[in-house]
Amino acid sequence: MRVVLNFLELVFLWNFKMHPMLNIAVRAARAAGNLIARNIGQKDSFDISSKNKDDLVTSIDKQCEKVIVDTLLKSYRNHGILAEEGGALGDPQSEYQWIIDPIDGTTNFVQDIGHCAVSIALRYAGKTEIGVVFDPLLNEMFTASRGNGAFLNGRRIRVGQRISLDGAIIGTAFPMRYRNRMSDYLQLFSSLIDSCADVRRMGSASLDLCYVACGRFDGYLEQGLKPWDFAAGDLIVREAGGIVTDFKGAPDFIKSGNIVTGNPKVINALLSLCQKAPLSDEMK
Repeated sequence: MRVVLNFLELVFLWNFKMHPMLNIAVRAARAAGNLIARNIGQKDSFDISSKNKDDLVTSIDKQCEKVIVDTLLKSYRNHGILAEEGGALGDPQSEYQWIIDPIDGTTNFVQDIGHCAVSIALRYAGKTEIGVVFDPLLNEMFTASRGNGAFLNGRRIRVGQRISLDGAIIGTAFPMRYRNRMSDYLQLFSSLIDSCADVRRMGSASLDLCYVACGRFDGYLEQGLKPWDFAAGDLIVREAGGIVTDFKGAPDFIKSGNIVTGNPKVINALLSLCQKAPLSDEMK
């Protein structure tokens, strides 16, 4: 199965509204996505191992990462790279750093659950300039470049307009990497259930962020994420008009990995729940 460009995306590329580095990132994401699409449902044909109790890696993750790294470094030899599987690559002194998650949602991929994505971001001098999240199974390419808006398959997207948690659909995940936090988090989760219409736990943070960006989710919160989980999605949400903070409402989520996001009204409501919950400092 090979994923091809759809008409809107072709028009978008033809008009060259994309930053040239974004164009390369899209190319890399699509190449990796083709590997994912060809191999999902074929787990007898690839290797699966555990980095730790709750973190799988497959030979397809590694193949996807190699395709992405090779594509990026072919065009930008002097750039640095932070990749989930390979760690720091390229030039460590460069002000340009690509942040890569070759398969965000590896457990879904292994279990033949069709919800995973390729995530690629570019930071320059510490600021995220480009974000690409590609769902190859739905052929959905989410893109953003700083100051130029966010797009889904070439069509502009915006966060939802809900003014409270009443009727809201919120994305989240349990802190499986930090099970010592679970008891406190479940109290927050209970308050969240009481306040909104429903909660979704999908298994791919980058897509959760993109679903906020295009209005499918009204908000999203999760703890203990790594840079490759959120670097691209963070920019896409912000370029779609959303706000991204940590659980205290500060911009320190890049260090803590604890993220809350939504439009201004929804994020205020989510932060209010967070502030009332008995969370330790490391959970904020």
